[in-house]
Amino acid sequence: MLGIQKKYHIRQESIHGRTKDHQTSFCLISLSELHKPFTDTPWRPLKKAAASSFAAVLLIAGVLVYVGWLDTSIFSGVSSFQNIVIGSNSTTPTQKPEFPLECSTNNQTQTCPRDYPATSPDMNTWNLTCPSFFRWIHEDLRYWKQTGITQDMIERARRTAHFRLVIVNGMAYVEKYRNSIQTRDKFTLWGILQLLRLYPGRLPDLELMFNCDDRPVVGSRDYQGPDARPPPPLFRYCADEWSMDIVFPDWSFWGWAETNIRPWGNLLEEMKKGNQRTQWKERVPYAYWRGNPSVVPTRNDLMKCNVTDQNKWIQDWELQSKQGFKQSNLEDQCTHRGMVPLQHYWPIRPNSICKSLKFAVQWGNLHPHKAQAIGEAASNFIQEDLKMDNVYNYMFHLLNEYAKLLKFKPAIPLTAVELCSETMACQETGTWRKFMVESLVMSPSNAIPCAMPPPYEPYQLREFLERKANSTRQVEMWEDQYWHTSDKKQ
Repeated sequence: MLGIQKKYHIRQESIHGRTKDHQTSFCLISLSELHKPFTDTPWRPLKKAAASSFAAVLLIAGVLVYVGWLDTSIFSGVSSFQNIVIGSNSTTPTQKPEFPLECSTNNQTQTCPRDYPATSPDMNTWNLTCPSFFRWIHEDLRYWKQTGITQDMIERARRTAHFRLVIVNGMAYVEKYRNSIQTRDKFTLWGILQLLRLYPGRLPDLELMFNCDDRPVVGSRDYQGPDARPPPPLFRYCADEWSMDIVFPDWSFWGWAETNIRPWGNLLEEMKKGNQRTQWKERVPYAYWRGNPSVVPTRNDLMKCNVTDQNKWIQDWELQSKQGFKQSNLEDQCTHRGMVPLQHYWPIRPNSICKSLKFAVQWGNLHPHKAQAIGEAASNFIQEDLKMDNVYNYMFHLLNEYAKLLKFKPAIPLTAVELCSETMACQETGTWRKFMVESLVMSPSNAIPCAMPPPYEPYQLREFLERKANSTRQVEMWEDQYWHTSDKKQ
């Protein structure tokens, strides 16, 4: 679910790192479609999935893929926030005063309670350096480094925005313009409210526009040249090397209610169980992909690759909706966050997808130990760098760095509505209410956020991108040699 790129990737991921029998997962992912938080791409960091689709993974929406002969799993998370100190270096749960939802009764109008701490408690003096992909925050905001961000620039982003968010004195206010797909906007706002509960009083006042669709809309070519005006700052889940959208963690970290995908922080045990269902040597030797081929044209090419009635690649959204998305459990699948080729995933050529996929599967079967190493590296990245506390830390630093660029003092719009956890969750029912309760931050953190790493120096960024490009070219060379030898034998 992360990233618009010209490459497809087969990537290995394990849900619990190194296990007794060294199980891993080897996943096919499409980074030529969506781009999410925590995606480390060769062009623009963190573009779809993150990750991560930071492609979500990140899907955490996007492409649902796995190679059955290895492992089936998804990104790991951390326990709920109810009994742990986020960011603490102690493994012992620390009991703190908790603040559950205060829902009104007897048909009273729901209001925001005022007993939640307005400032963070005394915090530990130690802090860890954030994962290296946080450096891409500097890259995403560099377009406004010289000019700063004016209110006029923000207003120009309104044309494609779903909502305006304003934070003043630690309180959130929202001006909604149009409905998003499903409840993406609702869970995005819910996640921001949990950030405010985790670090109360630590975010500066700010104002931003947010778009909840998949595809980026702020094209780089529209803002080039000496007379070009600065681009409008627009937050979204996706971006690519041709766009200037500001990437933000996607809604599904707090749950994708429509597909019954639980909040990220509570999935770890389920993922471990899914990972243990089939041993490494018992995996079926073929690549498997499930998703919506209509998202981008490139996905249609996958439909030509050896699909059978027994192994359909198309997710029947209407049928799955009626069945409660029982075939979409994340413990049965794996998704992608963009990482480093040959270290975390296997790149697939977009112009010969079927042959490239076949070679990838053959390579994995012929080099199981190397494939396993890729899976373990991806698993370690997921477990350590993409834990839920780092999701919040990424949000914190992104919004904090963004606020530093504002050239005006944010004010509450006349038509904006105050939001808090109670006004959002108390009116919900069913899965929506359940996921909000599960992902509710119960107490302020008494640990400071991780330390923001510095921006890339130009030569550092150039070397990093060259290493990724060289790794992809290496895979293409191996593939060319494989098919050349294979053709000569026929």
